[in-house]
Amino acid sequence: MPGFREFRIRLRPAGSPGPAAPGGVPADRSGELETELRPPLTRLDDTAAEADRIRGEAAREADERRRAAQRQAEETVRAARARAVDVRNDTAARIRREDAAEAERADAASRRETEALRARADARTPVLAARIVARVAAGLGLPAERHGPE
Repeated sequence: MPGFREFRIRLRPAGSPGPAAPGGVPADRSGELETELRPPLTRLDDTAAEADRIRGEAAREADERRRAAQRQAEETVRAARARAVDVRNDTAARIRREDAAEAERADAASRRETEALRARADARTPVLAARIVARVAAGLGLPAERHGPE
């Protein structure tokens, strides 16, 4: 009985067109290529499906992160706007206090100047009044010593 090797040699693929080789079978190149490439292509299909799945997950995760970032940004803006109102109110109160203090200082300074002016006027008024009375008395022909300050 022939061995496996001899059996295999009898069924080996034949070459290109021409007379058939004795004991040979016509070569099926497309069948051989399909048989040879089916496992790697199947793995590539699996890999492509895996890549599509990963891209889909990445897109969903990116969308979720984008939405989370947008929510965080909106919350930050809301907090900043609320804080801005507080800062404006605090600043306005501080400015009102500073203005009130400045007005008080200006009032105190004007009161001091008014008192100083009154003191000068009180000091100068009797002398000026005596001069005026003396001039009027002189103009009327009256003696000045009777109408002067006593």
